[in-house]
Amino acid sequence: MNKKRGLELFLWALSIFFAAQIYSSINGPIKFNKVKNERYSIVIDRLKDIKTAQIAYKDVNGFYSGNFDSLVSFIDNGIFTLIEKRDSSYLEYDRTYRIDMLKEVTVIDTLGFVSVKDSLFGKDERYKMMANVPIEGSDAKFSIQADIIDKNGYQVPVFEVKVKKNIILYDQNKDLLEQENKVISVDGVNGSEIILGSMTEVSTNGNWPSIFDAKKDQ
Repeated sequence: MNKKRGLELFLWALSIFFAAQIYSSINGPIKFNKVKNERYSIVIDRLKDIKTAQIAYKDVNGFYSGNFDSLVSFIDNGIFTLIEKRDSSYLEYDRTYRIDMLKEVTVIDTLGFVSVKDSLFGKDERYKMMANVPIEGSDAKFSIQADIIDKNGYQVPVFEVKVKKNIILYDQNKDLLEQENKVISVDGVNGSEIILGSMTEVSTNGNWPSIFDAKKDQ
């Protein structure tokens, strides 16, 4: 009787174990995707701030910043010149034809100045932390670089900011993370990194799908 009772308990324990394994195999990927999408969204929002700052930096300096210290300093101290362009014309005596001829010009008026910080971020100082990957429990920083490349005979400024998925999902299931690093999908972030910009192409876009842009707009 005791042996039968012991066998029953063993089978019950075995059933519970397998049930837990089945539940984990189903629920694990669901939980992983939930955490992944939440963290990707936070990281991509930070990258969008970096993109905004880099575009402003280039507008003023003619090239992109290759480090976060200069980018943050630019936001703190930079100034935008507000200008207005308008078409105008005037008569000028032409010595060849010996008549007054109409000349068309573009007149640029300086309207004033505004700080980069006020223009881009207002009173929000989140930009001071833009180098940091915004994942709780991680002290990692984004990788950033910039250069001038030759594109069809033209010298063009480029930049790239990126972070590995292994950093963003550092505490998640390793098998699921390995699968995520190999993703190739129109609805996913392809490859093992989230990347903004490019060092080989003229681009300020990221490698994430449009769904992450829609989330911020909602």
